[in-house]
Amino acid sequence: MKTKWTVDSSQSDVLIKMRHSIIAYLAGSINKFNGHIDIEDNQIEDASIEFSLDVNNKDAKLEQIDTHLGLNDLFDINKFPIISFKSTSFEKVNKNINFLKGNLTIKNITKVVELDAEFIGFKTYDGDQKAAFEITGQINRKDFGLNFTSFNQTGGLALGQDIKFMANLELTA
Repeated sequence: MKTKWTVDSSQSDVLIKMRHSIIAYLAGSINKFNGHIDIEDNQIEDASIEFSLDVNNKDAKLEQIDTHLGLNDLFDINKFPIISFKSTSFEKVNKNINFLKGNLTIKNITKVVELDAEFIGFKTYDGDQKAAFEITGQINRKDFGLNFTSFNQTGGLALGQDIKFMANLELTA
């Protein structure tokens, strides 16, 4: 029996991490997550995921640890406050390995990216059946014009070339 699961935006979140500069947690309640995953016999058959992150939201729970560089400096959030992703394909390799391909837009630059997608499992909470899905990947920051490189502004640390993303998505049947 096939079940269509939809993303619960209020229970989903994203972590953005770059070596020596930023760790930012963006809670789902302030961002938009849309999409679905079809699951049959505990196997993912199709996934369509879309989300947009407002990195300039004043209500955001942002944690920037050990940094002189903020999100505004890197993402130019006053001009480009939205980071968005829209999947174009889903490839199931085996039970634990899946690839989610899609268009990622940062600073009005859109590139095709391939992300790892892992189905975590099922759980019943307050009578509702939930499923958890984790999407991870990394991008080269220069591909998206994220070229802030002032050595002095980062406390003498060289910025990492890659930015890592981790999205935890909770879905409801």
